[in-house]
Amino acid sequence: MNTCRIFLFILLLTAGHKLLAQPTTKFSSKGNPIITHQYTADPAALVKGDTLWLYAGHDFAGGQKNYKMKDWLVYSTTDLKNWTEYKVPLKITDFEWAKSGDAFAGQVIERNGKYYWYVSTNWSGIGVAVADRPEGPFKDALGKPLLTNKDCFASKHSWACIDPTVFIDNDGQAWLFWGNRECYYAKLKANMMEIDGPVKQMAFEGFQFTEAPWIHKYAGKYYLSYATGFPEKIAYATANKIDGPYTYKGILNELAGNSNTNHQAIVDFKGQWYFIYHNGAIETDGGSFSRSICIDRLQYNKDGTIKRIVMTSEGSSFVQKKVK
Repeated sequence: MNTCRIFLFILLLTAGHKLLAQPTTKFSSKGNPIITHQYTADPAALVKGDTLWLYAGHDFAGGQKNYKMKDWLVYSTTDLKNWTEYKVPLKITDFEWAKSGDAFAGQVIERNGKYYWYVSTNWSGIGVAVADRPEGPFKDALGKPLLTNKDCFASKHSWACIDPTVFIDNDGQAWLFWGNRECYYAKLKANMMEIDGPVKQMAFEGFQFTEAPWIHKYAGKYYLSYATGFPEKIAYATANKIDGPYTYKGILNELAGNSNTNHQAIVDFKGQWYFIYHNGAIETDGGSFSRSICIDRLQYNKDGTIKRIVMTSEGSSFVQKKVK
């Protein structure tokens, strides 16, 4: 009898596990913005096998007069056209120390079968959530912030500790970049939940940093892209080492229509590079506080510089046709 009960318990547990992993919605993108039934912002992307996982901030209903962001969203696709939307994987209230904060930008990365989500909570710091699956659910990994304004030693304003981006280099070393007005970076320990060594500040000639850093690597070089000015454009710089020195290369993306902010993810998916960003293009209630994620093609010149992004209404469907 005990054996039967144990078997039944395992069966129910497995069924529950599968139920949690089930998607809630499937939809097809008809162009840019790719998601039109919700307002989404601050994209981050993770490529795993033949699937692109898209992690997004969530602006509440259209026509907002300020940022109202209390949870994060997750989507997946294998072709950039057909998408799966999952249950809400993470909320600001999942962080006891940041319940009154905001669900600002973040990024997910995989290591040793776990998924780590580094998130902004506005003034209360950067947190880390962890999950066993890319779609979550995610849970606060530390019970406290990983970084706070005390770590942003060159900043004097309360929202300095935002917009984390994470990158694991070929040697296995993980790095975290973040900041507003000033850009900071540090090594992460192998457990992905502790800073390893001192926090440093990024600076180079021509570096006018606002927020939204993103690190990617191409042809042996490191690319640091980031929002600059306000309203924001996306600029970028390159280096031979992840911690620099970096050389400013110019503007990558112009003002994203009807949105003061501009936040990017850059990924290689199935042999093609993509630029994922947000704008305020949903008619008629889109705007700086009701944003929407878009995807367009990113192309390199022969010398490794990046061609200026062409923002399109057709989006990834247009991109795929051109690639073919």
